[in-house]
Amino acid sequence: WSWEENKLFEVALAVVDEQQPDRWEVIAAIVGGEKSAEDMQKHYVVLLEDLQYIGSGKLDHKLGGEPQPVCWTNGDNNILGSSGHKLIHLDSLDTAGY
Repeated sequence: WSWEENKLFEVALAVVDEQQPDRWEVIAAIVGGEKSAEDMQKHYVVLLEDLQYIGSGKLDHKLGGEPQPVCWTNGDNNILGSSGHKLIHLDSLDTAGY
């Protein structure tokens, strides 16, 4: 998974309702590329495991020095990566057609 795919995945998780019957297909469409709905579900399980590990307090926060921002939005509501390149415009995420 690329950094951009991960960010799109995270945004898609936030905007696609958990109760939507074809949720993983919609998320796969938002992420784009060659990844399937099954890939989305598997990646979600990995994300949950990572969050559980981080929440357990076992993560050594001293490894990388000072934390660095990796994602933010600009004034036009675009999600930006750490290098400042535009990834997606939040208002463009219309899941109603899925």
